[in-house]
Amino acid sequence: MNTKFRLWSLTLFLLFNNLIFSQNKTLGGIPQLNINKILSEKWRLNLKIESRNKFFEFGKEFQNLNQLLSMKDIYKKTQNDITPKHLFYNRRKILKLGLALTAYVASNGITSAFAQEMFDRKINTLEEITNYNNFYEFGIDKTDPAKHAHKLTISPWSIEISGLVDNPGIYDFSEIVREMSIIQRTYSLRCVEGWSMLIPWNGFQLSELLNKLGVRDEARYVSFETLLRPEEMHMQETNILNWPYREGLRLDEAMHPLTIMATGVYGEPLPKQNGAPLRLIVPWKYGFKSIKSITKISLQREEPVSSWNQQNPAEYGFYSNVNPTVHHPRWSQASERYIGGEGEGYLGNLFTKRYDTKLFNGYEEVAPLYEGMDLSRYY
Repeated sequence: MNTKFRLWSLTLFLLFNNLIFSQNKTLGGIPQLNINKILSEKWRLNLKIESRNKFFEFGKEFQNLNQLLSMKDIYKKTQNDITPKHLFYNRRKILKLGLALTAYVASNGITSAFAQEMFDRKINTLEEITNYNNFYEFGIDKTDPAKHAHKLTISPWSIEISGLVDNPGIYDFSEIVREMSIIQRTYSLRCVEGWSMLIPWNGFQLSELLNKLGVRDEARYVSFETLLRPEEMHMQETNILNWPYREGLRLDEAMHPLTIMATGVYGEPLPKQNGAPLRLIVPWKYGFKSIKSITKISLQREEPVSSWNQQNPAEYGFYSNVNPTVHHPRWSQASERYIGGEGEGYLGNLFTKRYDTKLFNGYEEVAPLYEGMDLSRYY
């Protein structure tokens, strides 16, 4: 697309804005929006980490304005469209909703059908899961990981276990997986940017691995580290973050039955752009805590480094629990949009339906972990 067309598209959109969103008017029940403010905020938050001109990106987004006329026909996907892997639903029996969730996940995991009923939303497709994510080692746009992660070599793969454990060492990934009980968990993944997906993971409970390693009494935290290989992860040659990517959990968080190490999605091996071959999943925390492509795990006494907290402690706390009342300076956490949901992809997602965000992402059974803590301070 040439520059003139991009400029024309943006100009047409702004004219559309002036015509439709005039004072005290609504469009289909949608209140007046200050689109110019929204655009400037999106430019501002992206320019912080991107050295590109977002002006032309908006021109590309608005080139299909004519599709507004047929928005009502866009989202008529059937259940088969959303969940293409029919065998995934038949793997385990569906337990009654009245069972205590913690006891349920500890023994059986969360099946896709159970999760859909619990969350009242559709599970995301494999295409959505693999083509819209953050993995800054491969780029800063949501589609960059899918474009560049093929360069990553994941075999052989080893994990270095160190610190306050009885059995430290360097373990082959396949050796670890053989010793674990593989389960399926369908979790909501909530990004701090205000969007979420419902993803069917397979993997094992982190607690099972830690128990086999033998955690010493003095250990209080678990730290994780992503692969450092700039020749395959080209963004590690930049200073966006202090590489390699690091994350950490309190030991009781790591031992909670909801915390898993994912080795796959939809019953298949984990795609490279989603953190192959091994990543952390902590469903009640924002997505950046679920570190990808792990090569090091260490048990320690002191609170470990968390990369985004290290980069900007005013914006990212160590705990990073999903909390609709504690807002990020650039993103409200009160609500979220569902990737693949109603209104997605139009006018920069301005018309996308938003849903109330729940404390701990809806996983209320973890609340006792933070009893007595000021969640606005320990964010």
